[in-house]
Order: sequence, then structure tokens, then C-alpha cells
Amino acid sequence: MTGPATARVAPRLSFLDRCLPVWILAAMGAGLGLGRLVPGLGDGLAKVTVTGVSLPIALGLLVMMYPVLAKVRYDHLGTVTRDHRLLTPSLLLNWVLGPAMMFALAWLFLPDLPEYRTGLVIVGLARCIAMVIIWNDLAGGDREAAAVLVALNSVFQVIAFAGLGWFYLSVLPGWLGLDQTALDVSVWEIARSVLIFLGIPLLAGYLTRRLGEKAKGRSWYEATLIPRIGPFALYGLLFTIVVLFALQGDAIASQPLDVARIALPLLVYFALMWAGSMALGRAAGLDHPRATTLAFTAAGNNFELAIAVAIATFGASSGQALAGVVGPLIEVPVLMGLVYVALAARRFFPPLADAPSAPVPEGSARA
Repeated sequence: MTGPATARVAPRLSFLDRCLPVWILAAMGAGLGLGRLVPGLGDGLAKVTVTGVSLPIALGLLVMMYPVLAKVRYDHLGTVTRDHRLLTPSLLLNWVLGPAMMFALAWLFLPDLPEYRTGLVIVGLARCIAMVIIWNDLAGGDREAAAVLVALNSVFQVIAFAGLGWFYLSVLPGWLGLDQTALDVSVWEIARSVLIFLGIPLLAGYLTRRLGEKAKGRSWYEATLIPRIGPFALYGLLFTIVVLFALQGDAIASQPLDVARIALPLLVYFALMWAGSMALGRAAGLDHPRATTLAFTAAGNNFELAIAVAIATFGASSGQALAGVVGPLIEVPVLMGLVYVALAARRFFPPLADAPSAPVPEGSARA
């Protein structure tokens, strides 16, 4: 990406952030290489679970999310919860348009592959509550808005996931004269995913800010502590990417055509959801940070839950599970690219009156 937006943003990023695409590509390559070169690595990692949750992936995500959630100013959340221009579109995008679009794309691109099609529908139902936090932060999104929208998605996920799965895999196909599929998933399984991947880092981040500010004040907290813990978000992201790609390196290499067919509707989905949400935010009068948050929370998906549901319902070697795994493998590089698109899109929004002028601390996209 080049141009005025890049010129303004690049000097404010640390070396770690400016080279993030390089690190991500390297992590993807390292994961694929390890998965292919180390016999049994993927199977070994897959067995390291606690109550059905992959421990390596959980560790990476928790390390990734904690620093970002520690940066949230929790005393500012009230302004977000009163912003109906943000909350209403977010709910509609996540729980009406997103699942419907993935259903349509799955049937359009994979009419002859029912297992992959079902896997994609499950991915579309699992709204993002984890990795979107860091994409939003890197893209200059509103942290407080992201915290509220992610929490809101978590509540709806526990309440609505099973019902929407039944509707999109059984009821709606029946109405349209298409093949039907049953989905057996417990509310506890969904709640467990929410509690682990959002509840733990959210509580840790909240307590860190409250105790840190109480002990030494906000100035010390944001000028000293945040720069120290900030880089761990990217370390956790890179570790998670290596583990994800190592887990599926063999499957990706042995079934490249199947992966390509699954990837195509995912690419269309991410592009349409992100661009449409960003445009909707601009039309609704949101500023750039909140429009960015709206776009990333609408486009991202909860791959941890999607993979867990697919494996529990159809088996680890099923086509549904492969489709669930291909989700984050496509989502990571696409949303990383959209981070730079979001930064460039600042030129299309009115400037913020209180935009920060100070340099961003080393190791963090924004202080």
C-alpha cells in the first residue's frame, strides 16, 4: 500500500508492526513446513486438549488478546453502548446478513460438495470473538467499541448459534428443496468457547487496568506498562498462526484442489462483508475508528468454535472439519491485508478532532 495514508501512518508504527505481513507470511510458512517435515506433529498437537479445547491454540489466543484488552479504557464503554448507529448495524450484519451470505455462497460455489458446504455454513454462524480484537487494533479501530461488540456477539452466540444452525442446515434448505443436514451442538460447548477465548483475557485485561491505574495512575499505566506488554499480542498471534498451519499442513498439501474450492467462497465472503460493513459505517455517519471496528467484527469468524463443532458433530477427518480449518487459513492473510486497506481508508472519513499526535509506543500499533 502506498500513498498519503501510508505516509502518515507508517512513521507511527514500530518496526515489529511495519513488518507484520512478513512475520505472518513467515509464520504461515513455518507452520506448513513443520506440519509436513515433522511426522506426527499435527496429530500430536491435535491431542493436546483440555475438555475438547486445543491447548496450544488457546494459549496463543489468550496471549494475543490479553494486551489488547488491557489497553481498553473500560470507563469509556458507556459511550459505545449508547451509539445505536454502531450497535444496530453490527447485530444485523453479524446475525442476519453474515450467516445468510455464507449460506448463499456455500450453495453457489459448492453445490456438489455437501460436507464442505456444511462446514462453511458452520463457519458463517460462528461470529468472531477473539482474533478480530488484534486486527481491529492494528487497523486503528475503536478498542472500546470492539470490546462491546465482541461481548455482544458472545451473548448472541450462546443464545442463537444452535438455533441458527438448525435453521440454515435443515429448515431453510427444506423450504428451498435442497439437501438437509442435522447439527447437534450443546449450549455448554458454545458457552465454554466464549468463556475461554473471551472471558479469561477480558477479565485479565480489566483487572490489569483497574489495579495498575489504582496503584500508579493512568499516565504511568499507558506510558510505561502498556508498551511493555503490547508486543506480546503479536507474539501470540504469530504463535497461533504457526500452530494452526502446522495442524493442517499435511491436509492442505494433500488436498490442494479441495482447499482451493473451499477458499474461493471464503474470499468472496470476507471481501463483501468487510467492504460492505465499512461502507455502511461511513453512510451511517460513524467515524473511521468505529466504522473500522464495525467492518472487522462483521467480517471475522470464530474459527475455534466452528472447528470444535464440526469435529464434535462430524469427526476430525470429515470434510466439514477441513472446511472449518480452511476458514482461518484464508481469514488470517485476508484480514491482515484489510488492515492496510482500513488504514488507507482514513482519507474517506472526516478527521477526528481529538486524533492523537504523539508517536505510538514501540511494539504496539496504537498506544
